Amino acid sequence: MDQDTLAYARTKIDAVVSRPGLPAITGEVRIVRAAAHHANRPWSATADLHVGSRQIVVLAEEATGTEVVDQLQDRLRRQTDKAAHSGGAGHRTSAPPWRGGQQSA
Repeated sequence: MDQDTLAYARTKIDAVVSRPGLPAITGEVRIVRAAAHHANRPWSATADLHVGSRQIVVLAEEATGTEVVDQLQDRLRRQTDKAAHSGGAGHRTSAPPWRGGQQSA
């Protein structure tokens, strides 16, 4: 990856993960270009992040490095917003009695 694309990616990803109001974010982002010359979308990006107690995984594929970074930024912003607004409460229902859940009396 060239230095311009790397700097562009760092700027865009930092803009998403360093927004005020978000819980602590850790993880990694990988951006690669396929060696195959016949690939329609040779650039791919993967972000595997922990936003507070939640894990998010975001994938993107595009024709150029800047396009893949832009797509990754949009998807990351959407997913980090969802993770931040859901809090730690979760939306799980309790397990039914036959799976070890609480029985109503």
